Amino acid sequence: MGFLSLVYVLFFFFGDKVSCQYETYQWDEDYDQEPNEDYEPEIQFRQHVEYGVPFYQHSLGCASECFCPTNFPTSMYCDNRKLKTIPNIPMHIQQLYLQFNEIEAVTANSFINATHLKELNLSHNKIKSQKIDYGVFAKFSNLLQLHLEHNNLEEFPFPLPKSLERLLLGYNEISTLHTSAMDGLVNLTMLDLCYNHLHDSVLKEKNLAKMEKLMQLNLCHNRLESMPPGLPSSLMYLSLENNSISSIPDKYFDELPKLHALRISHNKLQDIPYNIFNLSNLIELNVGHNKLKQAFHIPRNLEHLYLENNEIENINVTMMCPSIDPLHLHHLTYLRVDQNKLKEPINSHIFSCFPHIHSIYYGEQKSTNGQTIQLKTQVFGRFQDDDEDDGDDHDNTPEGQETEGTEEHFNPHYYETQEWQEII
Repeated sequence: MGFLSLVYVLFFFFGDKVSCQYETYQWDEDYDQEPNEDYEPEIQFRQHVEYGVPFYQHSLGCASECFCPTNFPTSMYCDNRKLKTIPNIPMHIQQLYLQFNEIEAVTANSFINATHLKELNLSHNKIKSQKIDYGVFAKFSNLLQLHLEHNNLEEFPFPLPKSLERLLLGYNEISTLHTSAMDGLVNLTMLDLCYNHLHDSVLKEKNLAKMEKLMQLNLCHNRLESMPPGLPSSLMYLSLENNSISSIPDKYFDELPKLHALRISHNKLQDIPYNIFNLSNLIELNVGHNKLKQAFHIPRNLEHLYLENNEIENINVTMMCPSIDPLHLHHLTYLRVDQNKLKEPINSHIFSCFPHIHSIYYGEQKSTNGQTIQLKTQVFGRFQDDDEDDGDDHDNTPEGQETEGTEEHFNPHYYETQEWQEII
């Protein structure tokens, strides 16, 4: 028994040594068994730091009237606090939110240390143009976005920093524009001037042409009687709803080849030049709530067309689509024609010209005595796969029913800036 015990001991000894060879080798070769307590990583990481911006400890302070979250150390929230003056802004703040207060003046003293501001929101206050210290905004050399909507401004703010990309001035009382106000706005991509008091005379100097990178221009709910002149060729989205525009000059859009969406509803248009919208990039066109009596040529890439609330008695499909090219089919998918003077649905030839139409909304039509009438087919809906190009098979939705998704086109607030902001 003693001999067998010695054999077992030797067997376990050598087996344990062999099983630990790989592990011991790896540890000895690649790692220190006793880590150095003085070792520091070559790169030190700090949380919540935006690269390219100096790091400031939260201890630098926050205005007592405001809130500075620790997980967003460069932001200061002072909104909805019934403030009447702007508190002193620490140097490290980049995003400042002062909306929904009772602020009447913008003074330079409050921004003495605010040299890194990128976004400033002063909307929904009581600020007047004469209460803004001259040059107070121009000193923000890094400012990208400025909110001044819903205030009492009478003039376009001037001067502004060249870095500015988005400027929101809607819901004010702006009626004047300094001749040099837009000279330095070379990086501006979005300008919202809806709900102001702008007349044609304010834009006659073609000041808008100076903003060579402008992509979105909102001029809805003003007092314009003609199309704004000298728009930059970079423009993609133009909003002119609720003005008093009565005509569109020939070749007006020749200098706007990138235009994607045009909204000119609620105006006084009576006639539109036949080929005026021959724009290769135009996707959405809204000319509803005017006084149009006939349709016009539809560009090939247009997808959504709004003709509601006009004086159209008959829609001539041949006028809208004079020729059919099987290799270059029209892209129109949605057509709205309610509140016109149609007596019957559009000729079925429309599906040959526009094979991708999914929905035609007829709604109620106006009769000669001012009353409304309802066509037999209130809503036409046709849904098909993308690879189908045959327009013969379609469904007539029963009277009083609407195809799914139709109502989404009737949002009364479609003109507001939020719809286009994500696209830019």
